[in-house]
Amino acid sequence: MLDETEDYLVVDKPPHLMVHPSVPGNPPTLLDGLEALCAYERVCGGHLSLINRLDRETSGIVLVAKHKAAARMLGKAMERREFRKSYLAIVRGWPGQEEFLVDGPILRKGDVAESPIWVKQIVHPDGKESLTRFEVVRRFERATSPGDRFSLLRCHPLTGRMHQIRVHAAHAGHPIVGDKLYGPDERCYLDFIQTGWTPDLADRLLLDRQALHAATLGWEDHEWRCPLPADLARFCGEV
Repeated sequence: MLDETEDYLVVDKPPHLMVHPSVPGNPPTLLDGLEALCAYERVCGGHLSLINRLDRETSGIVLVAKHKAAARMLGKAMERREFRKSYLAIVRGWPGQEEFLVDGPILRKGDVAESPIWVKQIVHPDGKESLTRFEVVRRFERATSPGDRFSLLRCHPLTGRMHQIRVHAAHAGHPIVGDKLYGPDERCYLDFIQTGWTPDLADRLLLDRQALHAATLGWEDHEWRCPLPADLARFCGEV
């Protein structure tokens, strides 16, 4: 738990945890755990609502309203883009600039071309306006990957499209490490769905999840921060 008031919770979601149920029979989710934690509030009329959502593999800050009035207030603030967000991502390669902007409209690939993966997004001129600002935090090489270069980037999504940071990082030539869909080959995603995690996927992807972490969230005079989780810190050689 990063913060709690009568109106909301701010929590640090670990990787590989879904934020909410999507189909019957799903494994436990973040929302399941929070509903158990807030059982008293729920009995007294409270209702938990996710204000921002993260992909299953993405770790970091999630804001959760504790009642309907708070959900309306925070939801409207999110729609008005009053929240300040930044993510940390480990990507392949060393960008040519310390700071760069990707201005690339995004749409679902299946809308304009054949795609075996329904959710896959691409940069396309017919897409919706999408802007992401990237800053290089550090550049490094790993002893276990001699000659391979990696960067830790701070990512500022200026719009809120599906998979935006992942799509824009790949479009810039620096796909996120461990990204099964936008990484070295979309076959990684299809193979994972069919076989689960395998040594072959480990060799191709290096991490068992996309190296993306919701690191900061700001609203009005609040500023919540969440440090890089252990698996990503290890990859960077920080632990």
